[in-house]
Amino acid sequence: MVSGNLAEKLFDEKGDKELLHSPQALKYTSVSISDVFNNKMRLEANAFNLQADISKKKVLSNRYGYTYLWSDNGLVKYAYHRPRFKRIYVDRKEIPFYQPTNISEVYPRPVKHISNKTETDLESLRVKKGMLLMTVSGTIGKVAIAGDKLDGQIFSHDLLRLEGKEPYDTSYIYSFFLTETGQNILQSNNYGAVIKHIEPEHLSNVIIPTAPEALKKEIHELISKSYNERDKSNHLVDEAENLLLEELGLSTIENLDLGFPGKQSSIRNYSTKLSNLKYRLDSSYHLPIVNAILDKLNKTAKEVTTIGDKRISSEIILPGRFKRVYVDKENGIPFFGGKQLWELNPSNIKYLSVDQHNNRIGKQLFLKENMVAVTCSGTIGKVNIIPKHWENWTLNQHVMRIVPNTEEMAGYVFSWLNSSFGYNLIVRHTYGSVVDEIDDRHLSQVEIPILRDGAKQKKINELVLEANEKRYNAYLLEQKAIGLMDVILNSTI
Repeated sequence: MVSGNLAEKLFDEKGDKELLHSPQALKYTSVSISDVFNNKMRLEANAFNLQADISKKKVLSNRYGYTYLWSDNGLVKYAYHRPRFKRIYVDRKEIPFYQPTNISEVYPRPVKHISNKTETDLESLRVKKGMLLMTVSGTIGKVAIAGDKLDGQIFSHDLLRLEGKEPYDTSYIYSFFLTETGQNILQSNNYGAVIKHIEPEHLSNVIIPTAPEALKKEIHELISKSYNERDKSNHLVDEAENLLLEELGLSTIENLDLGFPGKQSSIRNYSTKLSNLKYRLDSSYHLPIVNAILDKLNKTAKEVTTIGDKRISSEIILPGRFKRVYVDKENGIPFFGGKQLWELNPSNIKYLSVDQHNNRIGKQLFLKENMVAVTCSGTIGKVNIIPKHWENWTLNQHVMRIVPNTEEMAGYVFSWLNSSFGYNLIVRHTYGSVVDEIDDRHLSQVEIPILRDGAKQKKINELVLEANEKRYNAYLLEQKAIGLMDVILNSTI
């Protein structure tokens, strides 16, 4: 809804309200006829936007000189994406299949699985460790470097794979695209009226400073160390989960005996006792997989309790809905949502006004290290443990916060809820006919096992906290590399 005064805009999406007190100042620039011809007769405004023009002038006047990214004197060895293909989706027994959005996740997870019979060159879709990956459709310009988790994995066609001519060139390009200057220049090359796209050949129009080799190598060392820390973090998370599942006698969800009573029928069916309904008549709440998990836990765990148990958590916070007043970066608190929960450095961060939201920020929105965050609206059950660099940042009301009773419980709670078994116990509580939801009452009822071996439970907790510390180190190293790139970009003639 827009009032008669354009200085005030109010809109409502899924019950969330966002208030902007004044419109942004009008941005404009002039374009010469020669620029239009040099830009292949492109007439859309974003090809000549003001911020891109300022960024290009900064690179053109750089003291170290500049080059076109993909050219004879450029830094790119090769860059490509793949043609579209028809996908045959199957269960988890075959090939993990990743989407471009996965590249920004600290711990990437496959979205679906595809069949070996899919008619395309599957090997050409694989990425290898050290490649620079870039989203080129929809949300374009997100970049990552493939680490251990993505080495050899298959991605969809619409992901750009890039490698630099020298090993340090890949990290240098990556750092450039993490800067505002690099993004402004890249975004000016996209096309498409509805869904934005960028093609590999557009890299030939992207200019980048030609820094001294020593500076490039220093940036490369920082980025390499950052991704090594991420890989170590992920290995520690895996080690903790393997130790947890081994102690509970669990392997994979697929190996659980679901005990469908109607195995002879072409339609899977199951029954539940009236005493187990708990006023829930939706069949998803009573899925056999939940009973199979709980039956196993009752046999192997010392005790099965719930997240709401005061020995586990001191509080579960579900922020209320509120009108948001955004301000500029210098005057606000970082604010993001569940979509960015798995990112090391969340993208598209906005900034909340401290004056307008001071009370709510202090009571409901502030994040503290080692809180466990769980998404509760839309996509249910995404879990993360809050790293140190998110301290005093804020998350929106679509993410609940579990405040562990002690630090000795934080890593263990994360490890259980982050497993496929914990996930199934969370999503069983889902309700809603259009937008899926759970609330703090539901999360408090999610079961969690207490291990018979207290030493192993302590070890699991320590492994996760160490992993969280390494993610913080990875963030600091990457920020230092970006700082060096900014120094290069601001070194003008």
